[in-house]
Amino acid sequence: MSSVQVEDVTKEYELGRTRVPALRGVSLQVEPGEFIAVAGPSGSGKSTLLNLIGCLDHPSSGRIRIGGQDVAALDDDALSDLRAHTIGFIFQTFNLIPVLSALENVEFPLLFRRGGGRSGRARARGVLEQVGLAAFADHRPDELSGGQRQRVAVARALVTDPMIVLADEPTANLDSATGEAIVSLMLEINRRAGTTFIFSTHDPRVMTHAQRVIRLEDGQVVGQAQGLRMRDAEAGA
Repeated sequence: MSSVQVEDVTKEYELGRTRVPALRGVSLQVEPGEFIAVAGPSGSGKSTLLNLIGCLDHPSSGRIRIGGQDVAALDDDALSDLRAHTIGFIFQTFNLIPVLSALENVEFPLLFRRGGGRSGRARARGVLEQVGLAAFADHRPDELSGGQRQRVAVARALVTDPMIVLADEPTANLDSATGEAIVSLMLEINRRAGTTFIFSTHDPRVMTHAQRVIRLEDGQVVGQAQGLRMRDAEAGA
């Protein structure tokens, strides 16, 4: 299992002649199997932090370790391998390929790994069944509801059996009932498989189920607290 360590990380973007700070010395640690929410208003740096943990971008300074390994020391091939085998992504806008069926979208990450073909198709079908969409395998994204599309996105993130799943505002475009169902689905996967989940969110539904809530404002950690899930568990112990 892989822990995540973020050590005094900063990130700046150039806007013309101006350097805009997105993260200002963020440090945190996520243990294997945790269900974590990174909360804060728009522009607080939540998505930037997830992109850095997911090795989609590089910090301006500081260090990120995945499973004890400094990702800055990895070459492009090693980073691609880390993303393909260790990290799954769930995006706010689903990011499904419109011309592919639900099954083909889920199978897509496996095309970049050995052991594809029939075994990959069978794996994709199995994960699609886990998220309750086996009957919609041949449907394209425009034939699915928002909640169904997000379930396909969850299945695509899980098909490589990642140790860490990064979810960027996964309930933002969903109605209340559908969002709650998606969070419950990911919570069940976390409990069953021990998959680590790190969310960026300002959705109280996600924060309610989190073990920890890490609050960001203006690119800085301004507080951490146990989520209601952990407080309820300890109260019932």
